[in-house]
Amino acid sequence: MSLRISLAVTLAAALLISFFALIFWRPAAALAALAFALAGASLARLLWRGAAAAGASESGAASPGEQATQTTQSSKSAARATAAEVVPAGELIETIMNSMREGMLVVDADLRVVASNAAARVLFGFGEGGATAAAGRQPPRLGELTRNSGVLSAYLDAIARGERVDVKVELADAERHVFDLRVAPLQRREGGTHTAAHGAVGVFFDITRLERLERVRQEFLSNVSHELRTPLTAIRTFVETLESGALEDADNNRRFLSIIDRNAARMHSLIDDILELSAIEAGTQAVEARPVRLHPMIDDVLTALAARAAECRIALRNEVAEDVVVHADARRLEQMLANLCDNAIKFSGEGGTVTVAHERAGGRDRISVSDTGEGIAPAHIPRIFERFYRVDRARSRALGGTGLGLAIVKHLARAHGGEATVRSIPGEGSTFTIELPHTPTMSNERGAMKDE
Repeated sequence: MSLRISLAVTLAAALLISFFALIFWRPAAALAALAFALAGASLARLLWRGAAAAGASESGAASPGEQATQTTQSSKSAARATAAEVVPAGELIETIMNSMREGMLVVDADLRVVASNAAARVLFGFGEGGATAAAGRQPPRLGELTRNSGVLSAYLDAIARGERVDVKVELADAERHVFDLRVAPLQRREGGTHTAAHGAVGVFFDITRLERLERVRQEFLSNVSHELRTPLTAIRTFVETLESGALEDADNNRRFLSIIDRNAARMHSLIDDILELSAIEAGTQAVEARPVRLHPMIDDVLTALAARAAECRIALRNEVAEDVVVHADARRLEQMLANLCDNAIKFSGEGGTVTVAHERAGGRDRISVSDTGEGIAPAHIPRIFERFYRVDRARSRALGGTGLGLAIVKHLARAHGGEATVRSIPGEGSTFTIELPHTPTMSNERGAMKDE
């Protein structure tokens, strides 16, 4: 009798997992379900043969030849059954389910949770050691695990209609998570037709990262379109003005041409920065760290920006010791410093000071660029390195910024195995810091971008 029960359990589990794979088609889940179905079928066949051999041996009188054959078959069946017991069916099911990254909840017709895997128990905070498990011996109801109307409605609709339900739900505790929830009814087949659903199985596919990446992509396209539209509109407006007769206006035609040239240069700079940032994020730009003398490099950067600083009466100070050597890609480090110093000059305010300094602590080099401007409000600090993010959009555009300089700095710093940070006090200025490892240990930029 116990063998028949084991046979029935094994076959039912194999069919359930195969059915689950067909409904929730994912490569990993399908392969796992197929493997389990094959293993379950093998176990069922072994158990069936063992049961048949045992029944034959108990049937009573048999000829000597038949007894010998039965003995041989019983021995083989016993050996196979012993081998099959190495991985019991229950443990196999549990291992497969708990190895899934997706959460799975199985409920009965009363929405009482009758089965779940480890991912679901972590997601909803119940099970062994959970608060819900301690409340009593009865399995928890789905409504006790979540009050999310989308989750509850999906299970109720699947049971009531006897059809699969796909919805997108958002669950929030400490963090916001978005899931693609697929719920399928559990039905018995009698006489070639399905009976009313007596439960449902639901799988929670976490698509939080995909949602965030899609949102970043949409924001990026929107920002690019907006940034390109502004100078393009100005160019077309002044070209039409010149064509309408202003070309013969000696007092204004050169001014119009100057505006066109300035906006064209802005578009060119924006496109260059977009291509540069895309190449860095894609990991196609090699970063080779070598010993670099920092003081003369900063002198070169400040000299290139001296004319612009002089227009605003801004003092440039290089406080880096002459013997300081850092490990970095010289061209990329100069690009980062130029971006930070250029920003510092733009936002220091007339008569201010821009200071570049260096310190070494904990085996890392910290190169800081400080200004004496208005500073940055705390609310803007977490987003200051995002693409196209500006504290003051109108002022930034008037000063010629593309909104990508700080994003480039951050990604280049990470490509070096370091980081870019900012510290600011409103009314007292800001300090941007490039932190680099003192040894030439590199990080893969593609890997660094995984959680961006």
